[in-house]
Amino acid sequence: MIRLRLLAAAILLPVTLSGCGVLAAPCRIASAGIKMVPIVGHAAALPTDACAAVIDP
Repeated sequence: MIRLRLLAAAILLPVTLSGCGVLAAPCRIASAGIKMVPIVGHAAALPTDACAAVIDP
């Protein structure tokens, strides 16, 4: 019974947090770190920016 509850919680957690900035935070943090690289940082961060935009529009 406990396994069923844990499974249900694992399935429902992403649904309840969808569109939430919490899920996009790793993408945004990685993007900020990449953008610190001189000259190519902003271009290299485009995929991580797109990741965050898809998760949290």
